[in-house]
Amino acid sequence: MDRKTFLKKILQISVLGVFPGLYSWQVEPFWIEFVQRKLPVKNLPQALEGKILMQISDLHVGAYFDWHFLIDSFQKAQQYKPDFVVYTGDFVNTGILQEQRDLKKVMENCVLGTLATFGILGNHDYGKNWEDIECSEKICDTLSNSGITMLRNTQEESYGLNFIGFEDLWSSRFQPVEAMAKYDPSKANIVLCHNPDACDLDIWNGYQGWILSGHTHGGQCRIPGIITPILPVKNKEYISGEIDLKDGRKLYINRALGHSFQIRFMVRPEITVFTLTQA
Repeated sequence: MDRKTFLKKILQISVLGVFPGLYSWQVEPFWIEFVQRKLPVKNLPQALEGKILMQISDLHVGAYFDWHFLIDSFQKAQQYKPDFVVYTGDFVNTGILQEQRDLKKVMENCVLGTLATFGILGNHDYGKNWEDIECSEKICDTLSNSGITMLRNTQEESYGLNFIGFEDLWSSRFQPVEAMAKYDPSKANIVLCHNPDACDLDIWNGYQGWILSGHTHGGQCRIPGIITPILPVKNKEYISGEIDLKDGRKLYINRALGHSFQIRFMVRPEITVFTLTQA
């Protein structure tokens, strides 16, 4: 091999090595996917057949990536004209004052449902060590002022669709038994629960139906079927998408719109667009 050929090979290898890094840093974190699928719900009123329920999760407003991407994504999401919108936690990244201020700017552009909009908190909304109650209260105030009804171990019915919302599993406010105490199986129910690990706890009071979660970010970087190296849950089966829990419950894990760190590989940011159907 002569010198020219050798240098050419070195250049090719270098490009091949650099490209995945640039792609996972500058391309995929901003390449949003609108995942469209049906959501069959037991006891769904006929009037809600075909209505759109949009799930947005894990904004992670912070300094680790350009949160203007969130505003741009909200503007694209408006085109779907959702009837219901649910936000499933982690609105900020660390909860510091600047993030709380930036969250207000982001939520001025938030997507609202024409019928109702609900939200729950995630672990990051509780600040450092998930223990900052004052931070969580301020975030709730911002979200409420933005038109989002926050569910904090409570439930609320809207147009015949009943939403049950948990506080975050890792927070001191997690009281799922309280949230499920008034569970009525004759209603059309949907549970909002940030951390899917809660699915494995004995807290469900015979619940049958969908649980919408976030938290995992789909691992952010993975090679499907081979490795998902970073997954912040005990149950490593809880990665993303639909999971049948085999007991009448079905789990859907949103891959997140934002991210704690600006890197994604084969895990595009997601907004889920569900079409409600009768089960």
